[in-house]
Amino acid sequence: MLQSADVEAHGLQGRILWADGTPAPGREIPEASATPAYVLIHGIGVSHRYLRRLHLKLAADAPTYSLDLPGFAGTPKPGRQLSVEDYGAFIAQALKASGINSYVLVGHSMGVQFAIETALYAPGQAQRLVLMGPVVDSRHRTVRRQALALFLDSMLRESPSSNWIVFTDYLRCGPRWYFTELPVMMDYPTELRLAGITAPVMVLRGSHDQVAGPEWSLMLSQAVSQGSFVEVPRAGHVVQHLRARQVAAAIKSWAAPPTAAS
Repeated sequence: MLQSADVEAHGLQGRILWADGTPAPGREIPEASATPAYVLIHGIGVSHRYLRRLHLKLAADAPTYSLDLPGFAGTPKPGRQLSVEDYGAFIAQALKASGINSYVLVGHSMGVQFAIETALYAPGQAQRLVLMGPVVDSRHRTVRRQALALFLDSMLRESPSSNWIVFTDYLRCGPRWYFTELPVMMDYPTELRLAGITAPVMVLRGSHDQVAGPEWSLMLSQAVSQGSFVEVPRAGHVVQHLRARQVAAAIKSWAAPPTAAS
């Protein structure tokens, strides 16, 4: 079960969600939970819902939060187009206001871009970054190519349940806000901005992902000084829904603090 609370930061309104047993926003996190929290960030047009399975897997071992960002998932539509930097500032400020001061950012699709900007805005708080299905692949730098890749992925590689969540979230978002933010996603220089990240980074993709290809994803993992690359077999772009257990295991193994033996 996920609980939610509205949050306001950077002049914007969004929503933060957490699982039972996780400290609620605004409540002091006890010393026993000294490990960084996981913060899950959705992509364009969607919500926390397609991250829910991964959220619950991660929440079994560590404080875990998901976000519904301004303009998406029924949250209030901002009065202007927001940049990726605007979203990064919102996330960092909303987490700080909620008492979440140390975290591993887990972004999916355009959420990868949001995670990068959050880490650049608050480098002292973002301990690690997980970039799942990063956009925009250098092969898909036009809206037409990006749309074709997404269409092929949804038709050939995704499950009916993940498609239902994504498409119904698109309806909740509405075409106006989706197409307001689409050029922002397309124009964002992911590889250039990622080069400014000093924290460890893991790039993760489904092996059948039509949107984030293997060469592009591997290149991003090599754009940082502490980069790792993971492929999850037999999964498409929404890898965290179809293969939640494998994705969670990869993230937890990579993010775990080193033991004395290691």
